[in-house]
Amino acid sequence: MDFESNNWMWEGMYYYPHLFGGIMLTAALLGLSTSYFGGISVPTLPYLLPGFGIFHKKTRGKKPVRVYMDGCFDLMHYGHANALRQAKALGDELVVGVVSDEEIVANKGPPVLSMEERLALVSGLKWVDEVIVKAPYAITEEFMNQLFNKHKIDYIIHGDDPCLLPDGTDAYALAKKVGRYKQIKRTEGVSSTDIVGRILASAKAVKVLEDGFILSDTEKSNNAKEIPVQAGQAKVGYVSQFLPTSRRIVQFSNGKGPGPNDRVVYIDGAFDLFHAGHVEILKTARQLGEFLLVGIYSDQTVSELRGSHFPLMNLHERSLSVLSCRYVDEVIIGAPWEVTNDMIKTFNISFVVHGTVAESSSALNGKSDPYAVPKSMGIFRVLESPKTITTSSVAQRIIANHEIYVKRNAKKEASEKKYYEEKKYVSGD
Repeated sequence: MDFESNNWMWEGMYYYPHLFGGIMLTAALLGLSTSYFGGISVPTLPYLLPGFGIFHKKTRGKKPVRVYMDGCFDLMHYGHANALRQAKALGDELVVGVVSDEEIVANKGPPVLSMEERLALVSGLKWVDEVIVKAPYAITEEFMNQLFNKHKIDYIIHGDDPCLLPDGTDAYALAKKVGRYKQIKRTEGVSSTDIVGRILASAKAVKVLEDGFILSDTEKSNNAKEIPVQAGQAKVGYVSQFLPTSRRIVQFSNGKGPGPNDRVVYIDGAFDLFHAGHVEILKTARQLGEFLLVGIYSDQTVSELRGSHFPLMNLHERSLSVLSCRYVDEVIIGAPWEVTNDMIKTFNISFVVHGTVAESSSALNGKSDPYAVPKSMGIFRVLESPKTITTSSVAQRIIANHEIYVKRNAKKEASEKKYYEEKKYVSGD
């Protein structure tokens, strides 16, 4: 008996008992041997009824559901990552459109990050399958048809917060009209506007250059102007709406440990204001082994090293940003400053690595070498950082043009305040 070759028969009997019974009766009346239904292969029967798809159910591949979500993804944060995670859950393949610099300037004001940097961040997310470069800010009829026909998109996705064009119209009106729009829940507690506000509100942000942080040659030539900020404003300049939950951490986690023969690579740092430089060094580190473990310093450690105005993002926020990166397998939330022998044994670490570009601070003077133990064991490696961008250099771009961002934020903060005042429960995760 060739069971697999007649699997269509058993599926037909299970899913369509009445129909299949009729077929058997008809076959009996026509004089066909009922022994056929016992498993003797007679390949002609399925073709007697070409209109019934049940005979070919097993061989047909299901068309993947392709969903599309776009955005500026400027100062990318865990809120962006969670939006894309939710979008991916609505389909099988996620295509992401990254809005061009020109479109952002026309609709929102100048972006902080370049297109190259924003592409690196979006491409580095674990839920993203494809990226469309220089997508339009508004979903025009022409672009929508291109999405449906060229990119085979089934649904266009956006959050429950309104996205309005300068003329006040809905940017996703066309997608809604044709019934190809789906909505996800906005991630409370963070936005690009909020992050800009944190930087502008930092009491010591004006001293970024004086504190000795590593900047590019271009940024070194653009000295920031003194911004008058009242003492203590960094602590009260914004109210975070972020509500950390264990469920969110689980949603961002891979949920898998290293295999018995996997080489575990460890890299640590603050990973504050997650940027393209972080993505690239994590990618480089991952190539040294099969499992990348990332240690994320506590808020207290970061403040001791870089000053009370850092970190810009708290420990839970930074952990989610790192976990969203496709090159990261696991994180240690609140990692110790020193890599100890016990820690290396506990996680079976094969290599401890560090990049050539990192924030510098006078607070490091006199501190013990955090990598003394892995160096003595011969498992420490210095990796050439692919990019020179740092958290401080990103903050400096905003500080150097603070008048533009203060004006832009005033308008955006008003709309965000209205959103929270009128906020209603939206199902989703």
